[in-house]
Amino acid sequence: MVADKGKKMKVAEKGEEENSEQIDGELVLSIEKLQEIQDELEKINEEASEKVLEVEQKYNVVRKPVYDKRSEIIKSIPDFWLTAFLSHPVLGELLTEEDQKIFKHINSLEVEDFKDLKSGYCITFNFNPNPYFEDTKLTKTFTFLDEGTKITATQIKWKEGMGLPNGVNHEKKGNKRQFAEESFFTWFADAQQKDDMDEIHDEVAEIIKEDLWPNPLTYFNNEADEEDFDGDEEGKDEDEDDDDDDEDEDDDDDGED
Repeated sequence: MVADKGKKMKVAEKGEEENSEQIDGELVLSIEKLQEIQDELEKINEEASEKVLEVEQKYNVVRKPVYDKRSEIIKSIPDFWLTAFLSHPVLGELLTEEDQKIFKHINSLEVEDFKDLKSGYCITFNFNPNPYFEDTKLTKTFTFLDEGTKITATQIKWKEGMGLPNGVNHEKKGNKRQFAEESFFTWFADAQQKDDMDEIHDEVAEIIKEDLWPNPLTYFNNEADEEDFDGDEEGKDEDEDDDDDDEDEDDDDDGED
């Protein structure tokens, strides 16, 4: 009886092993099929990305003359880019008082993708002749290469006695804006090349390209709206003061009677 029991246990164990191997084999087969489907989806996604890039390239050509027309109109609006930058919640905090004086000389800003969108883009600030530097064009370029991302930027030629206005602490002096301690123009000094593209993260460039450039009027109007609002509040306060004065005069007249 003991021998028969032992045989039954061995048979059962063998059956479990065979069943386990069958399950493992089915699992491996299912995972392989799933991987094939994922590979197929990845191929479709790559094709879709290529099509999206083709469409984007096409419409970049269409946008270009419209952007040029916009730039011409902006040139007729005093301090447009300075105002747009200052009213932006992130970019506005990067400008020192000296930077703001320099920004008054900007006549246009350009963001341009390379013809092959996957190759990179550049951001260009165009300046009128100014007392700060010799350059009339400051450009920062991001080039996407197989070996990594290359960042190049204009080396600013500061005029004698000007130099890079870095590390200056600015007192608020009643102004609600907290001024930066480092000049915005140090951004042009940050040029480098990194092997790992994932390490490249230029927040300023991304904000200018993806947020400010598509519709700078939004931020320009925000600043204008704030000024109008402040003006209305001041006018309202003045009116309230006048009303209070009138009430005081009426009370004095009643007292005399």
